[in-house]
Amino acid sequence: MLSSLFAGAVAKRLTLVETITERSNQHEFQGVQPLRQLLGDEDRKGVPTRFIWLSDEQGSLTEDGFLSWSNVRKGKPRPPEYHLYYSTNAVTEAMAVGDLLIIALQRDGSFLTIVTPANGAAQNQLLWLFGLEPPEEQNVTVQHLDAEHDTELGFAARYILDELSIEPEEPEADRLDRLIEPYGLTFPKTKAFSELARRSLPEVSAIDDPDSALVDWLDQEERLFRRLERRIVAERIGNGFQAAGVIDVDGFLSFSLSVQNRRKARAGQALENHLEAVFLAQGIRFARGAQTENRNKPDFLFPGAVEYADAAFPEARLTMLGAKSTLKDRWRQVLSEARRIDQKHLLTLEPGISENQTGEMQAKSLQLVVPRRLHETFRPGQREWLVDLASFLDLVRARQDAN
Repeated sequence: MLSSLFAGAVAKRLTLVETITERSNQHEFQGVQPLRQLLGDEDRKGVPTRFIWLSDEQGSLTEDGFLSWSNVRKGKPRPPEYHLYYSTNAVTEAMAVGDLLIIALQRDGSFLTIVTPANGAAQNQLLWLFGLEPPEEQNVTVQHLDAEHDTELGFAARYILDELSIEPEEPEADRLDRLIEPYGLTFPKTKAFSELARRSLPEVSAIDDPDSALVDWLDQEERLFRRLERRIVAERIGNGFQAAGVIDVDGFLSFSLSVQNRRKARAGQALENHLEAVFLAQGIRFARGAQTENRNKPDFLFPGAVEYADAAFPEARLTMLGAKSTLKDRWRQVLSEARRIDQKHLLTLEPGISENQTGEMQAKSLQLVVPRRLHETFRPGQREWLVDLASFLDLVRARQDAN
């Protein structure tokens, strides 16, 4: 549960005097009275803090610093007045008026301070993760993480924590290690890893609940992959990065980049592998990676490539599905695929996509398909429009069965 990592969090909108500008007299966050519920009344100076800037378009930025919590009226016959001062760093310099600020108290007593632009996917994801309501104007929302208010570290939560470079301890580490033992220090092909993930969860049924099956399989494969990756990376680091007795900085950077690229590439391939397994279990006819116009290759065509290439086959019975583990701005790539199909479908695992993006998708006749378990990460106004995997399968099946 998230409470194993955090005691609670607060959220607010940044104002002009809080950002580093000529009008800022000192570097402090305003209106932090709700933090007394988390921090108490004692002064806390120089608390270690990790500052994170998280943006949909600009990526992330992380820097270590500190926060200081103090009652500036301590020892005076007046009501207490608490201030929260922050150290200047690259993240605080990037802050702007209206950005969302989240300050989370970690179980070890340190802080995690996250800044993200308003109205983006990162904002939706963070508010959902910490169970916080969107703060209005100068209001501050607070959430204690306890038995009544907590978040399970399932697929969506782990996705967001990964964006924050937080990797929770794996409660089933021993079982996962036994599963990957045959591979030693070598990555198997992604297809083999996907099959292992499905075999290790015999109780999961893509026939009974395709939405849950897809998420469970992907979550299991991700955990297996991270366990094996940890072994392989530890071995490589243990061997050191040296060339001719000199520290090989370029070699280290190249290795680090290869780790990140492997993660991204495998995530997309794994999603397609497990979707294929769902379609087979459901008895759905499809073609994976079939070529259409201009050498485009939609991830999935229904009922298949032959029917799509047949001009006499009714267009109303054709369906296409793109599959992207994360979106950012890449969802527009799907619009140019399969010209015979007016309304495109795109499945993603990215939680809490911004309302601006989903609004643009609707305007472009692109229907987003999201596993049902992830719907709760979206804003209430978006959920009615979303389609889960089971509903998409019903649509495809109806078109295939039509005369």
